[in-house]
Amino acid sequence: MNETIQPRPLRERFFRRERRSVPAARKLAYEFLADWGLADTERGDDVLLCVSELVTNALVHGVPPGRQFLLFLRYDGKVLRVAVHDSGPGEPFIAERAEHAGESADEGGRGLLLVAALSDKWGVGERELGKVVWCEWDLPIGAVGAVGAVDVVVGEGFGSARPRSPSPAR
Repeated sequence: MNETIQPRPLRERFFRRERRSVPAARKLAYEFLADWGLADTERGDDVLLCVSELVTNALVHGVPPGRQFLLFLRYDGKVLRVAVHDSGPGEPFIAERAEHAGESADEGGRGLLLVAALSDKWGVGERELGKVVWCEWDLPIGAVGAVGAVDVVVGEGFGSARPRSPSPAR
């Protein structure tokens, strides 16, 4: 009796508000990617970098003392979604838009530039308490190296982004 065991398409875990949560979240994301056959690929490396950036942003800007954040990954064989849920106020910003948030570009916002450049879609959604920052990659089974690019849509929940022409090869 030969049965193929399919990896679970949805993975999530809560992490404490502490520095060691960043490498722990990245390690866990790598394990999930390995289960899905996406680790050790160019796009897998992009995913891990984005996990690090989103988790770091949650720790620095989003998670109040004594609270936790949730790392969520889902892969349905076509799209990989990474989302970080935190209970803090505020809306993340990209460095080029920093002046609109009352902060200088020198004070932050560059991590989201990386997320925007490396993922196919990303955005920010509201929650009853806090927010969720997410990013996605179109990764159909058998086409893990596919690269695409989009413009960000902020403040539309789990909405989508607007496609734009592909960027030059990395």
